[in-house]
Amino acid sequence: MTTANPQQAIGTAVAHPKHGLAAMLHDSWVVAKRNLRRMTRIPEIVVFGLMQPVMFVLLFTYVMGGAIQIPGAEASTDTYTQFLMAGIFAQTVTFAVAGASAGIAEDMTKGLVDRFRSLPMARSAVLVGRTLADLVQTAFTLLVLAIVAAIVGWRFHEGFPKALGAFALLLLLGYAFSWIGALIGLSVRSPEAATSAGLIWLFPLTFVSNAFVPISSMPGWLQGIAYWNPFSATVQACRDLFGNQLGPVQGGWPMENAVLVSVLWSLVILALFGWLSVRKYRSAVG
Repeated sequence: MTTANPQQAIGTAVAHPKHGLAAMLHDSWVVAKRNLRRMTRIPEIVVFGLMQPVMFVLLFTYVMGGAIQIPGAEASTDTYTQFLMAGIFAQTVTFAVAGASAGIAEDMTKGLVDRFRSLPMARSAVLVGRTLADLVQTAFTLLVLAIVAAIVGWRFHEGFPKALGAFALLLLLGYAFSWIGALIGLSVRSPEAATSAGLIWLFPLTFVSNAFVPISSMPGWLQGIAYWNPFSATVQACRDLFGNQLGPVQGGWPMENAVLVSVLWSLVILALFGWLSVRKYRSAVG
C-alpha cells in the first residue's frame, strides 16, 4: 500500500479538527476515501477480487450443477443454480477478510499507521476507514456477481425489496467479518502471513454449511454444527428472501428464523471483533 504523506491523506481532518463521535466519523470517512482512491489507481485489486467468485459460479454451476440432488427438487443445472447463488454471495463477502487483513498488515509493516498516529485524529478511524472502504469494494463485487448469476440463470422471486434486504444481510456479514480480518492483520508480521491466516479458517466455515450442498447429506454429528454456523444462517436467510428455497426448511429454530439469526450473529461478531481490533490497534501503536 502506498506510504503517501498522511498529512495529505487526512487533509481536512487536520485542518478542521472536531471532537468526539463527529471527529471519529469524519476521520474514518477521510481514511476510507484514501483507500478507495487506491483501488481506482490499482484496478488489479478489484479485477482479481472479482475473478475468484465468478469462477466459483461457473465451475459449480456447469461442473457440479447436474450431479447434486437438492431435497424436494429434481437434479438439474438450473435447480442447483438457484440453490447455489446465496452460498456464493455469502462466500464472496466473507472471503474479503483476506484483503482486509493483508491491507492492514501492509500498512503496519510500512510504518503508515505510525504516521497516522502523529496526527490529531481518532485512533479507531484507521480501522473504521479501512473496513468501510472494504465494504464499498464488497458491494461492487456483489453487484457484478449478481449480473453474472443472472446470465447463468439465477433469479430472485420475492420482489425487489426483499432482494435488497438479502444483499443488506450479506453486506452486514461481510462488514462484521472484515473486523476479523482487521484483528488478523494487526496480529501477524507480514501481509503474506495475513493473507494465509485470513483464508485458511474460512474454508471449513463455508463448506461445513448449507452453501453448496444440503446439510442433511452430512454426518449427523456435523449437521448440528452446520445448522448453527453463522454462515449457514445468512445463506438460508438469503434463500428465503430471494425465494430460492427448494423444498421444506430443515434444521429447526436457527434455519426457520434465519433472518433473525443472521442479524444476531453478524452484530455479535461485529461487536466482539471490533472491540478486540481497536484494543489490539491501541496496544500495537501505543
